[in-house]
Amino acid sequence: MRNLLFLLFLLVFYATLCGNLLIIILVSTSKTLHTPMYFFISQLSISDILLTTDIVPNLLHILLNNGGTISFIGCMTQFYFFDCTDGFECFLLAVMSYDRYVAICNPLRYTSIMTNTFCVKSVATCWLIGNFTSFFLTITLSRLNFCGPNIIDQVFCDIIPLQELACSGTYIVDLELYVLSVPVLITPTTIIAVSYIYIVIAVLRIPSSTGRQKAFSTCSSHLIVVSIFYWTIFSVYIPISRGQTRVSSKILSLLYTVFTPFINPIIYSLRNKDIKEAVQKAFHKHHVINIHCY
Repeated sequence: MRNLLFLLFLLVFYATLCGNLLIIILVSTSKTLHTPMYFFISQLSISDILLTTDIVPNLLHILLNNGGTISFIGCMTQFYFFDCTDGFECFLLAVMSYDRYVAICNPLRYTSIMTNTFCVKSVATCWLIGNFTSFFLTITLSRLNFCGPNIIDQVFCDIIPLQELACSGTYIVDLELYVLSVPVLITPTTIIAVSYIYIVIAVLRIPSSTGRQKAFSTCSSHLIVVSIFYWTIFSVYIPISRGQTRVSSKILSLLYTVFTPFINPIIYSLRNKDIKEAVQKAFHKHHVINIHCY
């Protein structure tokens, strides 16, 4: 079973890197994809690559050796990058929902609102917030005393298993979690919900069914990614779910750390005509160049 899981996760890891790198390269090289929406999608791919690279190699080592060891500094470093990319993705998905709101509800002002400067500043702010919250949470977590069993019953260094190992009080960590949950989870969720409420209202006002379908199609990929991401996040970390079994917690953790970065490029490529055309043009250009060189 471990060998089969190792092969599965290795293939998923390879496909995740290839899929997300393909999107980054296409957005960078194709002029038709030089728009705010695809810029945000490429940033999401960068985040997915960082997340899966932070988690999967160590997971493969654990499967190959039927367990593994990690240093204290290595564990805190892994948690830092994991928490940073999660925080960044929370805010990036909110910015992407705002982009769809402007495109559908204020199409005439889209180019004046979603400027290159605004997009770059938005992404930079998302990265800063993700790094800021992750840094303080990692510092607080590293100051706990770990003097009991040193076996982490999880596939990576996550906050709940680490709190369970601590022999000192975790009140400060819990307090910091609740304080940070407002800007990191509640605020982006509210922005996404409000944006889509206005989007639905605007789309329902479109008289033709073709127009409504076209408007919804521009949001469907983002809505699917948001649903998967937030469903798994809330399933693992909301207080009610802490009574779940460790096996179900591991499965849910694997969903959003391993399989979500793998699924995201598939969702955006399969449901996006522009990306399909960019892929076809890239392969056609490469094929023409090869024939000419030959």
